[in-house]
Amino acid sequence: MQAHIGRIAAVNGEVNAVTAVLHEQALHAAEAADRACARGDALGPLHGVPFTVKENIDLVGSPTTSGVLALRDAMPSLDAPHVAQLKQAGGIALARTNLSDFGFRWQTDSSLRGASRNPWDASRTPGGSSGGDAVALATGMTPLGLGNDFGGSLRYPAQCCGVAALRPTLGRVARASALAPAEFPISFQLFSVQGPMARHVRDLRLALAAMSGADARDPWWVPAPLTGPEPTRPIRVAICIDPGRGGVHRQVAAGVRKAALWLAAAGYVVEEVDPPAVAEALDTYMQIVAADVRTMLLPAVAAMASADTQTFVDYFLRLVPESTVPGYVAALARRNRIARSWAEFMREYPLLLGPVATEPPFPVGFDVSGQGAVRELMQTMRLSISVNLLGLPAVAVPVGLEEGLPQGVQLIGARYREDLCLDAAECIEQRAGMITPIDPKS
Repeated sequence: MQAHIGRIAAVNGEVNAVTAVLHEQALHAAEAADRACARGDALGPLHGVPFTVKENIDLVGSPTTSGVLALRDAMPSLDAPHVAQLKQAGGIALARTNLSDFGFRWQTDSSLRGASRNPWDASRTPGGSSGGDAVALATGMTPLGLGNDFGGSLRYPAQCCGVAALRPTLGRVARASALAPAEFPISFQLFSVQGPMARHVRDLRLALAAMSGADARDPWWVPAPLTGPEPTRPIRVAICIDPGRGGVHRQVAAGVRKAALWLAAAGYVVEEVDPPAVAEALDTYMQIVAADVRTMLLPAVAAMASADTQTFVDYFLRLVPESTVPGYVAALARRNRIARSWAEFMREYPLLLGPVATEPPFPVGFDVSGQGAVRELMQTMRLSISVNLLGLPAVAVPVGLEEGLPQGVQLIGARYREDLCLDAAECIEQRAGMITPIDPKS
């Protein structure tokens, strides 16, 4: 614990990823963990392991700010379910991490905490909205981070910073907030999940096992086993380099091709083939989210979010015509049809390998530079957003560096088959090697 606190003191000033260090609580818990070891007590699977927590997740003793000034003193009365479960497994909350206001951008820039910096290249985004944890992991300030993923917010920062992340299946990890003033709209209920970030895939697996328990506060939670039925082997993997034929940067494409070769060498059967309805999935996601934002969230954004966040939300809403009630209902029904087509696809291909985003990390400020920029970003995230729409699991894993920036891919599975995603991600990681932790580059 002291080593991680020291590392934060040494490098956080350059990257602004950690927003608050829980010095007293963390060291007190570490001393108690030492005493338990000395007594020979039974120890949990995460005994003494530090973890960081994004500031939109409830952690007792620390405000759930969601990155905005108005919530700087919003103290929760209960830990979020998965935070409580990690503590029960022996983990120790070390620090809080940065995010964009309300998690609305793919750039980690908070009106309360300021912007986080990509440690590979300060001119590029570290991703968002869970960018604080990604940067903290990449620079060695934490071994485990907790974030969430509504539109790629775990996987995209992992790609940008060169770390690993797991977006679990909808219902796998219980979620709740003691501070939520009302129930979240249906898009947040269906598309957003809580998940871990780490440098090693094996740590994602360990964290998932520790944070997948029941909690009565979440009616979406499902008691699914962590390991599914044995698949037919060799496992077939669909390789999707350019999702929906919308264009892909050569740096990103090269990373996917490398990963495909490594999987083939490990005994997987790989075939380049697109999943169904990627463009339709993006359109459907945008229609549902835009309707929910207009109906339930705009007053909070207007009252509390930064000018840049309001600009981003405004550009996004301009891309999507206002929905009628029949249009909204039809979009939700269309989601079911797309989900069915993907389920049928994944009976043939239990795993899908593809990019997280089809472009490398964008220049800082690009996402608020115009409506066209937001349209382009939505297109680059189309495969990740399809995963959110359908509630599927996915693991992001780095595959190397090109031109000074990390390359990353994601492995997507059928519902509750995180085990298959993690297995394949570990095969890739073994061949790619580790590119973090690093010192921030000037």
